[in-house]
Amino acid sequence: VQLQASGGGLAQPGGSLRLSCEVSGNIVAYYPIAWFRQVPGKEREAVSCFSMSDYTIDYADSVKGRFTMSRDNTKKMVYLQMNSLKPEDTAVYYCAAGTAAGAKCRDGMAYWGRGTLVTVSS
Repeated sequence: VQLQASGGGLAQPGGSLRLSCEVSGNIVAYYPIAWFRQVPGKEREAVSCFSMSDYTIDYADSVKGRFTMSRDNTKKMVYLQMNSLKPEDTAVYYCAAGTAAGAKCRDGMAYWGRGTLVTVSS
């Protein structure tokens, strides 16, 4: 299983970016898929997670109402639409997949992709 995030870049405060995650294999429709972010020197933070066991999407409080996660099973893609960006959203963003089909987000992630850098600055 391989995941590759893309779409990062520079955005102004209040601006938008859409991150994409290409997922290899046939897991995108069955495994939980999540977005994380990490600032150098700080702990990794869970941003959102799409659980296929109950078809729910959980968001970190810090991004609720601003970020939207979606998935396209036929294209094996997962997306993170980020609106109303803030400087504190600056981080390397990673997509990750869970441990098994039907697993829950809280069971943790087993597969990680390379990150994509998002910088929010004027």
